[in-house]
Amino acid sequence: MGSRSFEIEIDGPKFRLDGQLGDAVLHRVPGTPVALLRLGGSARSVVVRRQGDVWMVELSGERVVVQVLDEHVRNAGALGGGRPITSVAGVVRAPMPGLVLRLEVAPGDSVRAGSGLLVLEAMKMENEIRAPVAGVVKAVLVHPGQVVEKGTALVEVTGRVDPPPEGR
Repeated sequence: MGSRSFEIEIDGPKFRLDGQLGDAVLHRVPGTPVALLRLGGSARSVVVRRQGDVWMVELSGERVVVQVLDEHVRNAGALGGGRPITSVAGVVRAPMPGLVLRLEVAPGDSVRAGSGLLVLEAMKMENEIRAPVAGVVKAVLVHPGQVVEKGTALVEVTGRVDPPPEGR
């Protein structure tokens, strides 16, 4: 979350956050990005929006970026040499080592959150690397045929968070 990592185990309404037990329930408001979060005896409203592979969470006027990894993805990341590497705005980095197959954007292109930036081949699988936020491609830092390591800078995007759709 943001620049910090937390380990959370969830079992129904019970959770363990960095070793501490607690109760939490999240009630979504249908048709909106708003939810009511009950933590123990208190309740707070939060705004939750998915933007590509990350979630934007607004709580008490503060916006944080959250990347959710299940146990299998987290363990695969550990095998690859560390935590998964993503970015919100700025430099989008390779989540794994691989071969750049093709570019789907060029500098100056506008992108939507979740739109494809490039295709990276890893272990004979094509993986589309997507824009984590809407914005403009400032620079493409790799070329087709280039072999990249996990964490290599791929594309620079000047980001912005999309407003919610009208009527929501």
